[in-house]
Amino acid sequence: MDDYKQGRLMDDNLLAELRQKFAFLDFDPDYGERLFFDNSGGSLRLTDAVTVKEKIDLLPDCPERYHQRANDFNEMMDRCTQDVLHVMFGAKSGSLLTELTASQTMFNMVATVIENVSGENAVTTNIEHPSSYDAVEFYCKKNQKEFRVAEANRHTGFVDPEAIAEKIDENTILLSVIASSNISGNIMDLENIIKAARAKKPDLYIIVDAVQHMPHGTLDVEKLGIDGANFAPYKFMASRGIGFAYVSDRLSKLPHRKLLAKDDKVWELGSPAPALYASMSAVMDYVCWLGSWNGEADDLSRRDLYLKGMEKIVFHERALLHRLLEGSDKIEGLRHMDKVKVFADDPDLTKRDLIVAMGIDGKDFEQLRKEYQDRGVTVYERVNTSVYSKRILEAIGITGAIRVSPFHCHTADEIDTFLAITKQLAHS
Repeated sequence: MDDYKQGRLMDDNLLAELRQKFAFLDFDPDYGERLFFDNSGGSLRLTDAVTVKEKIDLLPDCPERYHQRANDFNEMMDRCTQDVLHVMFGAKSGSLLTELTASQTMFNMVATVIENVSGENAVTTNIEHPSSYDAVEFYCKKNQKEFRVAEANRHTGFVDPEAIAEKIDENTILLSVIASSNISGNIMDLENIIKAARAKKPDLYIIVDAVQHMPHGTLDVEKLGIDGANFAPYKFMASRGIGFAYVSDRLSKLPHRKLLAKDDKVWELGSPAPALYASMSAVMDYVCWLGSWNGEADDLSRRDLYLKGMEKIVFHERALLHRLLEGSDKIEGLRHMDKVKVFADDPDLTKRDLIVAMGIDGKDFEQLRKEYQDRGVTVYERVNTSVYSKRILEAIGITGAIRVSPFHCHTADEIDTFLAITKQLAHS
């Protein structure tokens, strides 16, 4: 993917066709036209992913039966399980863990490791989302383990592999590390982080928070050698109400909440929700459709189609990010506008997802968010008065930011519209 360091916009015909697949792409049904640039908080919805959920939810059948409709439900859930484990994460083994939210899957995985593996400490970083940071701290305190925190590089916004390795020793139970920052979009160097960590302790359990990254990139759990990775369908064009996680076989062998009569690999408790599985598979179908759009992928596996589809998403989003930062012959980018600042602004776009943390001199972040809103742009302020943001912001040396997070269904013209509004705000 490094061949296109400034990205590559999708074919115009493809972009026009895929935009038709999204609900309320450029307007709110009650409040009118808008640019929805808050996809890090919950992405624009793929229409098929929502309509299939509604269709399945209307049916009364229980999947844990043997009649035809129940069999259909079981096939849907099996298909989604294969999609998440093998197509999305590239796993050759392992289990699917589901909860109401991705945050709950993280707490479940962290608890299972810390409560059942001998050792004296666990390690995370100071730029983690609260769902993972708090999970590690909570279970360390509960089980009298030392809670260790590796600090991000304040100048780059990344966590250096060496900073994590320094916190790990022969008594470390767990490393929990985020795949990409939910503030800056910086993609962590997981390959070298994990290599450095395992050099200190080869059998260390490693869990990755991939919630922010999976809608914008890929994660190969086999190549990385990790034990758990979670993501949230609602941030990946699908429905709220479920969180998914890959769990390695060795993690599943640890004691965890389950029905005693079932295999260790079965983490689900209670009746499953087939509609939510079907919703996620609709997203996988869409990404594979992107991968096959040029008509030259008929003989590829679903995994390969998914990777090709995600490659199109990565390149298009990188091109949008480049335009957002550098501008064009129509308007200057954020990096070149008077009074505008971009935080944690790494120049290498191959190390970044499509998220920008920015501000305007003299503008309060909350007020700035409202001013964008008044002009039909939905963004989100991250400020250090929020318990969800304080630690992460201060870890990279800032007190707040406007988080701008477009999606791959957006166009270069929409980026230009945002830039024009930003320029107006900078001089208002």
